[in-house]
Amino acid sequence: MSTKSQIIDTTAKLLETQGYHATGLNQIVKESGAPRGSLYYYFPDGKEQLAAEAVADRGRGIAQHISEQLARVEDPAESVYQLFLSLADHVENSACNGGAPLANVALEASARSERLREACHVAYQQMQQVVEQKLLTAAYAPERAKRLSTTVVAAIDGGIILSRARKSAEPLRQVAKEIKALLECTAKSGS
Repeated sequence: MSTKSQIIDTTAKLLETQGYHATGLNQIVKESGAPRGSLYYYFPDGKEQLAAEAVADRGRGIAQHISEQLARVEDPAESVYQLFLSLADHVENSACNGGAPLANVALEASARSERLREACHVAYQQMQQVVEQKLLTAAYAPERAKRLSTTVVAAIDGGIILSRARKSAEPLRQVAKEIKALLECTAKSGS
């Protein structure tokens, strides 16, 4: 892994677990093992640029993960359900400190930084597009697929936030069941 990638990856992990404001450049340098000069060489605009690149990188990775998870099962309701369960496992395996890496930045910093708001927006759009494509391949109406993809992505972050607050992945598993029921009902009604 290149030094730049190491810095971005470390930053993304820290943003996921402790948020934007609690993540300092000194901590990023220490935990990434990168020389301090590398940080300023690759990210001359400082922490905001680094965080935006980390969000963009993590957004692409999450969209890819979602795509791979959804491709495992043909039925869209079941595939989304399985995605939620895999996310619940991730949250549980992180002692309920992981998950929702974009939410931390979106909630903390996007109101003060257009760069970070836009990075979060693009990352969430990528996630929504993957879910939307899965629904479109299952013959959901285009407008309905778009609305449902927004609902699924919002439910992912909401479920993770509730799970982190409760220190249990159970809320995410409950959301998984309801999203599955919604997708099954929508598929049957055709609306």
